[in-house]
Amino acid sequence: MARLARGNRLLYCGLLAGPLFVLTFLIEGMFKGDGYDSLRHPVSSLALGDHGWIQTANFLVAGALTIAFALGLWRQARLGAVLVGIWGVGLLGAGLFTTDPVSGFPLGTPATVEYTTSGALHDAFSLPAFLALAVAQVVLARGWVLYSLLSAAAFVITFMLASAGFAQTESLVDVAGFFQRLAVIIGWTWLTFLAWRRC
Repeated sequence: MARLARGNRLLYCGLLAGPLFVLTFLIEGMFKGDGYDSLRHPVSSLALGDHGWIQTANFLVAGALTIAFALGLWRQARLGAVLVGIWGVGLLGAGLFTTDPVSGFPLGTPATVEYTTSGALHDAFSLPAFLALAVAQVVLARGWVLYSLLSAAAFVITFMLASAGFAQTESLVDVAGFFQRLAVIIGWTWLTFLAWRRC
C-alpha cells in the first residue's frame, strides 16, 4: 500500500510541471529585453544572456517533475510512462546544454544557427523529446481519443511551423516563437490533463 501511495503522489508532479514551466517562460519572455522577441525567438533562447539561469532552472525543475510523473505513471501505462519520461529527460538535457543563438538573438549574432557542442546537444535532447510527447498523446489517447488526437495533430503542426521559422523560412521567421509557444502550451496542457485524469 505504501508503494502504491508513493506512486500516486508522484502523479501529482505532472500537475505541477506544465503550469510552472509555461508560467515561468511567459513571464520571463515579457521582461527579457536585449532584443528578445517572444513572437520570433524560441523559449530556449531565454537561457542566453542576462538572467538566463531562470530558464535553465525552469528546464531542470520541469524535467525532474516530469520524470517523477513518469515513474508514477509506470504502473498504469508502461509505454506511455517511457514516452513521458523521454520528454522529461529531454527537458533536463535542454537545461544542461544551452541552445545556440538563432534569429538574431542575442543582439549581434547571426540569424542562422552556428552550432556549438552545447547547442547540438541541446537539440539532440530536445527533438526526440518533442517526438516522444507527440507519440504519447496518441498512445495514451484511450478514453479521451478526440482531444488527444487533435492535441497531437496541433502539437506536431505548430512545432513544424516553428522549426521552419527558426530555419529562417522567410514567411515564418517573425512568428516562429509564437508557433513554438503554441506547441509547448498544447503539449503541456495535454500532459497536465493526463496527470489530472490519472491522479
